[in-house]
Amino acid sequence: MRLLILSVCLQLPVCLLAQTTSLPTTPWGTWLIGTLTIPGNDTSRWGGFAEIQTRSNGLFKQYFYSEIKGGISYDLDKNVTIMLAGGRYATSDYNELPAGPLNIEKRFWQQLQLNQYLNRIKFEHRYRIEQRWFTFRDGREEFRSRIRYRLNVFVPLNARVIGPHTTFMSVYNEIFLNPRGPAFERNRLYAGLGHQLDKHWVIQAGWVNQTNYSLASFTQGQFAPIVTAGKNNLVLAVIYRLNKHKANPAEKLPSQPD
Repeated sequence: MRLLILSVCLQLPVCLLAQTTSLPTTPWGTWLIGTLTIPGNDTSRWGGFAEIQTRSNGLFKQYFYSEIKGGISYDLDKNVTIMLAGGRYATSDYNELPAGPLNIEKRFWQQLQLNQYLNRIKFEHRYRIEQRWFTFRDGREEFRSRIRYRLNVFVPLNARVIGPHTTFMSVYNEIFLNPRGPAFERNRLYAGLGHQLDKHWVIQAGWVNQTNYSLASFTQGQFAPIVTAGKNNLVLAVIYRLNKHKANPAEKLPSQPD
């Protein structure tokens, strides 16, 4: 547990080292996530996933955001996986849903995932490079890129490995880096509980805080510090694993592809 706490602390936002001005937090929102995964195994290293996600500004109300994404993966070995994936992301004004999305983002990314097993504690390191194409309602188009790193820690509570009938704790922190600035664009901190019902179904419920950072500036003799805007959200997630036939069972970390 000491190692778990230390690992999470190391991933706290680096921006905390700078002086920031924090905006008032908005009410709790809701993230609903449904994921289909095809894990690789000892007979076939190829896998993939498909996911649908919706978000609302309030608890189960004021819907404003959706994601549809998927990708293919390849296991270099049992602890190293590479992935190519993409998706469509739509952001709307919940007060004006009939007017259509404010912007639609098409995203493509390359990912490296490393797993470490330290007795009962499981670590997942995820590195991702994203290419993002935006189309706004007024016809403007924009390209952005981003780098992400997530450290996810899993601790099974009633077994030594995560498998059928296992209850587990999951904690992660992810930083989002923007080459164009602000360098630290976003931080996402999550804590939750999950349960693997059988070899197919995994359910999770937790809390996520997502904080965005603006770029500090100096104009007309005035310094505008970094401004943060954070929001707490309830996360409810369901994962269905489409396991391949004749595959030897192996422990698979129930990480969220988001």
